[in-house]
Amino acid sequence: MVRGLLGKIAVRSLSVAGKWQQQQLRRLNIHEYQGAELMRKHGINVPRGVAVGSVDEVKKALSEVFPNHSEVVVKSQIFAGGRGLGTFKSGLQGGVHIVKADQVEEMAGKMLGQVLVTKQTGPQGKIVSKVYLAEKLSLVNEMYFAITLDRTSAGPIIIACKKGGTSIEDLAEKHPELIVKVPIDIFTGITDEDAAKVVDGLSPTVADRNASIEQVKKLYELFCKCDCTLLEINPIAETSDNQLVAADAKLNFDDNAAFRQKDIFALRDPTQEDPREVAAAKADLNYIGLDGEIGCMVNGAGLAMATMDIIKLHDGTPANFLDVGGNASEGQVVEAFKILTSDDKVKAILVNIFGGIMKCDVIASGIVNAAKQVNLKVPVVVRLEGTNVDHGKRILKESGMTLITAEDLDDAAEKAVKAAVN
Repeated sequence: MVRGLLGKIAVRSLSVAGKWQQQQLRRLNIHEYQGAELMRKHGINVPRGVAVGSVDEVKKALSEVFPNHSEVVVKSQIFAGGRGLGTFKSGLQGGVHIVKADQVEEMAGKMLGQVLVTKQTGPQGKIVSKVYLAEKLSLVNEMYFAITLDRTSAGPIIIACKKGGTSIEDLAEKHPELIVKVPIDIFTGITDEDAAKVVDGLSPTVADRNASIEQVKKLYELFCKCDCTLLEINPIAETSDNQLVAADAKLNFDDNAAFRQKDIFALRDPTQEDPREVAAAKADLNYIGLDGEIGCMVNGAGLAMATMDIIKLHDGTPANFLDVGGNASEGQVVEAFKILTSDDKVKAILVNIFGGIMKCDVIASGIVNAAKQVNLKVPVVVRLEGTNVDHGKRILKESGMTLITAEDLDDAAEKAVKAAVN
């Protein structure tokens, strides 16, 4: 939820766009139950809970973890927000339910293995492989809390709101005065004064103020020590026993920190990620799936962005961002084509290479070999310029492939859009 919020209240921050097709950045995402366990290890108050992947595991959890509980919260586990208001393709409404203990098995059985569609998953939804069984707390007040990175202040920023448990994006739009933002000096770290401002923004009614300040400081410590890019709790809540509790847990982590956060990155669940992005990561390609019809293969992030822009200029829509980099091998080019052609929405492919470090003949050989391994059913537009361009064009010409060649980027984009339409 914080993605949409930051777009409204902190436009320049390092937020992720709220639309589902733009969520797929290479930042490690983990499940709520994993985030809750990580918080628990850092001294943060979280409800008792356990993740299960089968009805047999549900039975075991009920007897071992919730033997005396009359009600249990059953939460579907997917990488998307809006689960409570989501709908399963089976027809079940809502991905989060509070049920009687004797109904937990039935409810979990209706969720496991089913596809849940929320406002953040897109119409295809995501499959629920695990559900999180959590104790039902007696909540007296629900609030919102998040930490992310902010370009304006060049450091972490804490966002607090005294109303939570609902769409924070809608709340920020209708009542922006309720949103409190506290930038934290990355060198000084969080101070008691900073934490107090956050607690004031949460406006707890029964929770101990000093204890709440300590919880905020522990959350910030977790954010920094674990190399988070996002820590969101919606709701962070007050309980009837006067505690501040993280009743939700959404955490993202910087992929550049994988080398020092091995235990956290071992939690990665590739079944919840775009399979094209998983394949691209294995091939060391920079890929982000979008929802257009023109597949793009480009070298260099800047040229890739320009290619996407000019496709839009010609009334087309890019199907992806794919940067093969400056040192891509022939094998990587083949893998790139496999990823592009695996997308059923792709109606044409545009290859735009400016050979500097990347040689045009390597790209050309990769295209030819990819055509031998992949059944190319869509037109391919190729624009090559730079190092070994003549050799590259000769390889393509002698291959016998039916390609559409272009002289410059504008020509290539125009031809790709026409090919996709036809």
